[in-house]
Amino acid sequence: MFTTLKALPEQPEYDLVVVGSGAAGLSAAVFAAIEGRSVLVIERTDHVGGTSALSAATTWIPNSMHAEKVATGDSLEKAARFLDRVVGNRTSSRLRDAFLRAGPEAIATLESRTDVHFRPYATHPDYESDVEGSTLRGRALEPVPFDGRQLGADIDRIRPPIPEFTLFGGMMIDRTDIGHLLNLRKSWTSFRHAAGIIGRYGLDRLHGQRGTRLVMGNALIGSLLLTLKKHGGTVLTTCSADELLTGPEGVAGVAAVQGDIRRRIKARLGVVLAAGGYNRHPQRRGEMLNAPVPSLSPAAPGHTGAMQDLALKLGAHFGESNLDNAYWAPVSTRKRPDGTAAVFPHFVLDRSKPGTVCVDQSGRRFVNESTSYHLFSRAMFEANRSRPTIPCWIITDAEGLRRYGLGMVRMGTKNLQPFLADSYLVQGATIAELAGKIGADPAALSETIAHMNEYARTGVDPEFGRGTTDYHRVNGDASRGFPNPTLGPIATAPFYAVKLTPGDIGAATGLVIDEDAQVLGEGDRPIGRLYACGNEANSIMGGTYPGPGITIGPAITFAFRAVRHALGNNMSSRASAPEHAA
Repeated sequence: MFTTLKALPEQPEYDLVVVGSGAAGLSAAVFAAIEGRSVLVIERTDHVGGTSALSAATTWIPNSMHAEKVATGDSLEKAARFLDRVVGNRTSSRLRDAFLRAGPEAIATLESRTDVHFRPYATHPDYESDVEGSTLRGRALEPVPFDGRQLGADIDRIRPPIPEFTLFGGMMIDRTDIGHLLNLRKSWTSFRHAAGIIGRYGLDRLHGQRGTRLVMGNALIGSLLLTLKKHGGTVLTTCSADELLTGPEGVAGVAAVQGDIRRRIKARLGVVLAAGGYNRHPQRRGEMLNAPVPSLSPAAPGHTGAMQDLALKLGAHFGESNLDNAYWAPVSTRKRPDGTAAVFPHFVLDRSKPGTVCVDQSGRRFVNESTSYHLFSRAMFEANRSRPTIPCWIITDAEGLRRYGLGMVRMGTKNLQPFLADSYLVQGATIAELAGKIGADPAALSETIAHMNEYARTGVDPEFGRGTTDYHRVNGDASRGFPNPTLGPIATAPFYAVKLTPGDIGAATGLVIDEDAQVLGEGDRPIGRLYACGNEANSIMGGTYPGPGITIGPAITFAFRAVRHALGNNMSSRASAPEHAA
């Protein structure tokens, strides 16, 4: 049931108040609602879902009920060793143990008692796949496609996906769909799958504003929202909280504002902060992000850090030992016809493919292009300290562009003129001409391309080790038959480049919490009945990015733990394993 603040009674009261409607917030609301508790979700913007709705919603939870479908040999101890080696002492191993122990139970609860369902992807390796304890599959889960028609008119409440990640003006596709679309001329199964999703989208658009087959982030948010509706939850959009009310036992509610109405809302069991963190905070963005601070972010607009400001007034504090304060991806930008800025994250579709290279402004390499998007962006900042690397350029040739696309230029695009006209895509008949157009040294860029062509021939990248880990190779293209699936020749004119800058995709630094997601105040004592999860809380990964879905997995798990604690089922005893050595 959706309502508006104007429809609330004069003195509204709920068991649990959740601020924020992304994966963390809606999960907390759902975990409380299925236990028969009254729940209010407050969302600052006019859509629910936050950045989770825009994302792939990959969910990193080792040893879930799904792991055995694709993998064997994983264990809590193995996952703990992996995190110990990647994260080290940047965060408490007790929090990581709490996550590893409760995560599988959180997933099992969603699967058995809600409309939320996941599946493991056959091969989805940890990003740090060369570290002891990593796995090739089983830890990363993805939402099963969801039938949005079950939501009725409320489907339009979900934040739409990034347009540039859709087809035909809005058809959502996931990794499975992409495989079928690429193979539709070779396989009857793929043709039938592709025809089915395209046909359904066409019918949907005849009757509504968007497609009703939701995938990835939209599927996760849609299924959480449906469960919340079934259990009588209340969601308020275009509503914010400007005060945390306190009482003898801690936080007792919030003061909520919608339009010109302000009301005090009581929360009998507590308040969960899940509003996405500080990424759009007017001052903290400049204080906490790496310099040069990006002007644009692909994250959702509601991450203002306002709830963190309120928590700080009660004695809360930020984590101080993270490797980085944010999570990053290289992005390219382009102005849309409606005047808005498209910010496109370059996750895996182009950088690792054979026939690509990334160079600084002089035309020289500075990074292993096949590394994770977070490490790639950190390398941009690091290199920029000694030579101009922000922005940098991703380069390919005509064959690479045809096969894989480049950023917002999709594979197989025949009409490149719009992208060339607004300079999103830069074209050169020769490497020297391309260098001149992007401001690079022609000799340096020519030498870089010559080296890459030699590496493609031998299959060995002696400079940066491209293609040396399972993660690198999975994101390449083994079907080409090259010695290294991430390396291919850059030799077919014309040549193309797209400009890349670092883009913050989420906060890593947030409010310090304990194993039950209680926000810690002075003396690291819990602030009563105040919880934080998702990017509102300090990441248990300590600013590192070990694998796919390491934000949403902990978000769901600590939402689960927060609600269990608020309901009186304290789970701390389940996470009492001794500290691991860093």
